[in-house]
Amino acid sequence: MLVAQMIPQTFRRVLATAGLALSMTAVAPTEARAHCDTMDGPVVTAARRALETGAEQHVFIWVRPQDEAKIRGAFRHALAVRKLGAQARELADHYFFETVVRVHRQGEGEPYTGLKPACTDHGVAIPAADRALASGSIAELETLLIEAIRHGLHERFEHAVATKGFAPDNVAAGRAHVAAYVALTHYVEAVHATGAGSAHPPAGHKTP
Repeated sequence: MLVAQMIPQTFRRVLATAGLALSMTAVAPTEARAHCDTMDGPVVTAARRALETGAEQHVFIWVRPQDEAKIRGAFRHALAVRKLGAQARELADHYFFETVVRVHRQGEGEPYTGLKPACTDHGVAIPAADRALASGSIAELETLLIEAIRHGLHERFEHAVATKGFAPDNVAAGRAHVAAYVALTHYVEAVHATGAGSAHPPAGHKTP
């Protein structure tokens, strides 16, 4: 029996879509700083481990309890199709990765924009957080964040001060100061709100 005849019609359409997405990864532009969407990110890593071990619970920690049924269904399909050959295995794996990441993003209240290649640029903050967790030391991460806040605060404060002494009849200069003032106060408010926020957000919270 042909491999194509052994795969349900609906799943063949899914595999075709996954195959197209897989072929596009080499030419599609990457989106910087996407963490859980990358092929070497923690969600795909957990999904890959689940497929290799046959233990679906590896990915359950990345989705809401009400979404487990979706993952179980995708997991069963992927395991079945993986047995049909190397190409089917590659497409089934990609389909499962996409499903887990998409469901994870939905749980965060964020849109799914496709899987990003491994080694996607995450900026400096997320890798620093990962290194801190791996080493058990917060020192590097703390220094990074303090320096970033200090730089952002000083830059906005100094600009607001520099534009403060405008002549009362100089509307353009006054507007420039108002813009600098708004930028400063919004920055201070946002940083303070983030710093004062709960360290244990509820499940299904929306990430920034």
